[in-house]
Amino acid sequence: MLSYEFPPLGGGGAKVAQGLSKELIGIGHEVDLVTMGFRGLPKYEIIDGVNVYRVSCFRTSESICHTPEMTSYAFSAIPAVLRLTKQRSYDINHTHFIIPDGLISLAVKKLIKLPYIITAHGSDVPGYNPNRFKLVHKLISPLWNRITRNAEHIISPSEALKSLILKRNVNENITVIPNGIDVNKFRPDGNKTKRILSVSRVFERKGLQYFLRALEGLNMDYEVDIVGDGPYLGNLQRIADNLGIKVSFWGWLENNSPQLKKLYETSSIFVFPSESENFPIILLEAMSAGMAIITTKDTGCAEVVGDTALLVESRNPTAIRKALVRLMSDCDLCKQLGQAARRRLENNFTWSAVARKYVDLYERYSNCY
Repeated sequence: MLSYEFPPLGGGGAKVAQGLSKELIGIGHEVDLVTMGFRGLPKYEIIDGVNVYRVSCFRTSESICHTPEMTSYAFSAIPAVLRLTKQRSYDINHTHFIIPDGLISLAVKKLIKLPYIITAHGSDVPGYNPNRFKLVHKLISPLWNRITRNAEHIISPSEALKSLILKRNVNENITVIPNGIDVNKFRPDGNKTKRILSVSRVFERKGLQYFLRALEGLNMDYEVDIVGDGPYLGNLQRIADNLGIKVSFWGWLENNSPQLKKLYETSSIFVFPSESENFPIILLEAMSAGMAIITTKDTGCAEVVGDTALLVESRNPTAIRKALVRLMSDCDLCKQLGQAARRRLENNFTWSAVARKYVDLYERYSNCY
C-alpha cells in the first residue's frame, strides 16, 4: 500500500489508509505501507500490525504538503518500493492518491509488472480543488492520464468525485466505495454542552469564513471551537477579530488526542461548510460522536450524511445562520439528528463493510489469482 500521507501526517485520506490497512490485518492479510518521512518519526515501525516504511523526503508541515515536497517523496519512494519487492512477494499494490503515489505505482508496474488499483481522495483529481492545484494538474495532465489508464481499477469514495474522474478518463473500471471509520472512535452519549465545533484542515475552500460571518451579531450562549491548521488560519483569526466573535482556535490537534476526543464528545453542533469535498472523514467522526451536523448540499458531504443533517448551500452565511438558529432553539432536533447520524454511520460506513468491497477488487486483479 502506498499513501504519501499517513497519521500523524495529513487529513482524511491518511485516516482512510490507516483504517483500511488495520482492518485488512484483522481479517488475515499482510500489509506493507510506504509513506513520507517526517521529523521525529521512525523510518520503520509496526502500527496495528501494519509494516509502515517512511522514506526520506522534504516536508515541513504535518497538516499540508506542497508539490515540491510530494515530488521529493516520489523520487525517494520508487527505489524504496523496488527494494521491498525484492524482499517480499506482493500480490497487489493498493495506491492511495493518484498524485503523487500513482507516479510511483506506474513506474513500479512498468519495471516489475506489479498491478495496482488506486483510490482517489479529492485534490488528486483535476477540477476538485482548482484554487490550489489548477496549474499543477494542467502541467501534469499527460502523466495523470497515464497513471489512471494503467490502473487496473479506480476507486472513488463518492459519486461526486467519480463524475470528475470520468470527465478526464472514460474508464469503465471505476467503482464507488465509501470511506469507513471505527464507529467506536467517539462516544455519542457524552455530556453534550452548548458548544459548536468545526474541525478541518484550514484552506479557503473549506468555507470556515462563511461560518464565522454567520455568527456575526448572533445572540447566543454557545461556545465556538475551531480545530485545524493550514494556510488560511490567519485569515480566519482576522475575520473573527474584525467581527467581534469569540472563537477558540485550537490549531493542529492529534487525531487521537484527549483534547480532540473531548471536543467531539461534548459538542452538540458540528459545522462543516466546505465548498468542495469528496467524502470527508471529518463528517464520519462527527456522526460517530452523535452531533447535529450542518454541512453543504452541493458537495460530496451530502452523500455522507444523507437525510441526517441540515444541508445548506456553500458560500452562504445566511443559510448557515438560519440552520444554527434552528438547532440552538430546538434541543430535541439536535438530539434526533445526532442519533440518526450515528445510526446511518453504523449501518453504512464500518470498516468491515468497506474492507470486504476492497478485498473483492484485490482478488479480481492480484497476481495470485
